[in-house]
Amino acid sequence: MGAEDKIRNAADKAVGKVKEAVGKVTDDEQLAAEGKTDQSKADLKGAAENVKDAFKK
Repeated sequence: MGAEDKIRNAADKAVGKVKEAVGKVTDDEQLAAEGKTDQSKADLKGAAENVKDAFKK
């Protein structure tokens, strides 16, 4: 996984956490769910990159 990908995934995960927190504070269930989805996507992308790296070795 390249450094750029790691940074991008970390940023996506952070944005998701912020969305989730704002959604909870404002009682916006849709925004909270969107935040959780963003975090999950970032986690999946990171896992996929780790698998790619494992096969490169």
